[in-house]
Amino acid sequence: MKTYGKLGENLLKKYVFPYFGVRHEDVVESAGIGVDFAVIRCSNKFMIVSTDPITGVSKDIGWYAINVNANDVATSGNRPKFVVNVILLSDHEKPSSIKKISKDVDEACKLLDIMVVGGHSEVVKGIKNTILVVTAFTFAEKYVTARNAVEGDVIMMTKFAGLEGTSILAREYMNYLTSIDSWTLKNALNMIKEISVVKEAETAFSTGYVHAMHDPTEGGVIGGIYEMSVASNLGFKVYAERIPVAEETKKICRILNVDPLKLISSGVLLMAVDPKGEMYVKEELEKNGVKVSSIGYFIKGERLITSRGKSFVVEKSPVDELWRLKKRIL
Repeated sequence: MKTYGKLGENLLKKYVFPYFGVRHEDVVESAGIGVDFAVIRCSNKFMIVSTDPITGVSKDIGWYAINVNANDVATSGNRPKFVVNVILLSDHEKPSSIKKISKDVDEACKLLDIMVVGGHSEVVKGIKNTILVVTAFTFAEKYVTARNAVEGDVIMMTKFAGLEGTSILAREYMNYLTSIDSWTLKNALNMIKEISVVKEAETAFSTGYVHAMHDPTEGGVIGGIYEMSVASNLGFKVYAERIPVAEETKKICRILNVDPLKLISSGVLLMAVDPKGEMYVKEELEKNGVKVSSIGYFIKGERLITSRGKSFVVEKSPVDELWRLKKRIL
């Protein structure tokens, strides 16, 4: 394999999705492109379950892992309650690393009211960085998925593009960012504290106007919108100038030659919103201090990004800029 990051849509459809074992009637929703959780009927409730590894980060991996997985479940409109962790330690890690990861997991879980109910830990020969895989789940009475977007829905997003990626770049590539002032760098590093979308997803879902939600991880905001469109079998028209990018992100991305719209964006919540409820959703989120922007629409037909009056077709989800940068620098 010559590329890093998530497998592309074609590889998934050809080599992964056909091999799901036995089909059970209790499975209401299977995970897929743009749908990061499965839904299983359990008596009078639904179990919502998701899993994700953290692979491109060497610092604060426990914090990232819990928040990223909690976000996946939260895009159903429900708060995650339980996690199972698998820690695969690089053989050059010190024993103190285990404590640091476990404490980070514990801290993140306490802030989100989540319990660790199981897991596995081992040292693995030959891997450069420790890998943490988390499975998060909860039980709920109702939910939405990224498959529920409707033609004409407004595409809304919270916060700023490249939020998580900015924090990662500031940590992992600090030696390349010596021209950036300490205040900007500190703000960029602190963006890790904003990567949870659990509360805002709950708030948005409670309005009754949100048809679908998704948290854009690898591939950034553009990748996340593309995945939602695939899940809902729709096109989109997104206006690049309407996508908010923080000044810290702009400065770091300019130096590292990174596109912030294609940079991993945990902490951003993408929503497909009934146009009738656009302002209400915005008002409810802003009451909680969450920045909200309307950046386009879901449509029938092509998947388009409009920038400076010109439209470009998005044919596939982009490779995340984090991986592209890592490949370029290493």
